[in-house]
Amino acid sequence: MKRGFYTIMAAQFFSSLADNALFVAAVELLKTNGAPKWQPAALVPMFALFYVILAPFVGAYADARPKGNVMFVSNAIKVVGCLMMLFGSHPLLSYAIVGLGAAAYSPAKYGILTELLPASQLVKANGWIEGLTISSIILGVLLGGQLVGHAISSHLLAFDIPFIDTGIDTAPEAAISLLIVLYAIAAWFNLRIPDTGVEMRPMPKNKFELLPDFWSCNSALWRDKLGQISLATTTLFWGVSGNLRYIVLAWSAAALGYSTTQASSLVGVVAIGTAVGAILASMRMRLEHATRVMPLGIAMGVLVILMNFITNVWVAAPFLILLGGLGGFLVVPMNALLQHRGHNLMGAGRSIAVQNFNEQACILSLGAGYSLSTGLGLSAFGAITGFGVVVAGFMWLIQRWHNSNTVHHKVQLDHLLSIARSDKTH
Repeated sequence: MKRGFYTIMAAQFFSSLADNALFVAAVELLKTNGAPKWQPAALVPMFALFYVILAPFVGAYADARPKGNVMFVSNAIKVVGCLMMLFGSHPLLSYAIVGLGAAAYSPAKYGILTELLPASQLVKANGWIEGLTISSIILGVLLGGQLVGHAISSHLLAFDIPFIDTGIDTAPEAAISLLIVLYAIAAWFNLRIPDTGVEMRPMPKNKFELLPDFWSCNSALWRDKLGQISLATTTLFWGVSGNLRYIVLAWSAAALGYSTTQASSLVGVVAIGTAVGAILASMRMRLEHATRVMPLGIAMGVLVILMNFITNVWVAAPFLILLGGLGGFLVVPMNALLQHRGHNLMGAGRSIAVQNFNEQACILSLGAGYSLSTGLGLSAFGAITGFGVVVAGFMWLIQRWHNSNTVHHKVQLDHLLSIARSDKTH
């Protein structure tokens, strides 16, 4: 891997670490404020909101400027969201602003991989970035859980700045103030990401001209016989995974009687399995074989349903590791295939923006449905059953869709194989 790749990894680690710790702190902040039960569940779709609204613009923005600079600005926006939480804005609104920063960050984070590396290294690079991202999720969720727990928060709240009333009086607020430092570290690494030398694609003066361009790119990926399958698979995976983070918190409280601090450890356990699966996929899978992992999505849906029958943490921990492992092994090769097709069809930034739009629209839809159901009294067990059925059913449909495509479009698969072999010979 090139030297700049590891700088990107460091920046991604600290930014993602803060994102995931902030999620736990925001959940606890809402609980501390006595918010109704639907509001913590609504954090997930609120984070996804700007991914969907700004999808036509952020990809073009990432392609128009050096991607390290884009990532720096995105982290600065996340800091603004944290400060809004500390100074009285509603946590849902503040968390949406953090999501705005993340929406701008993502096309640059993934798009720079296709600028820096050849196609033959994309699966390996995705294994690294997904494995490291999942590691930051594990540590971030655990960090957030510990920061809002009494043992650490009591020390944070005891720290005072002479003659200044910071207004930080609760454990979640103390945690959020500390997380701003992590975003600052990520920004420092962003400034040290090298310029890849790829020609920039300037944005038009009339930004609304990007709307037809975005929908054209979106349509191009959905028409491409490999792009549509990888896009459908990753959209469904992230739609469920994005909401599963909160569902595990809710399930831990309902099935095991866990507090937010205790439940955060089980979210970390899922992430451990995902990291292992991602690393194994990067070692064993090749780009031309990416579609072979689709049956794992059906198995993942079945395992989600089986969570309803677990009431013992010693059974839950290995079960959640297996669940995460299947997801990690599924998403890495499919992500790499989607990036490869998108880069060839429309450019890295626009491709990732299309991917984010579809995935985050799925997260927003499922999250809004879950939040609404919670407000109407649906239990965590009912939500888990619904998610499991959605995953298994839709993955079965996607697999049948791909089987139908391969009958008529084997030529495109042969072309992908020839590209992979060509990369190996150079």
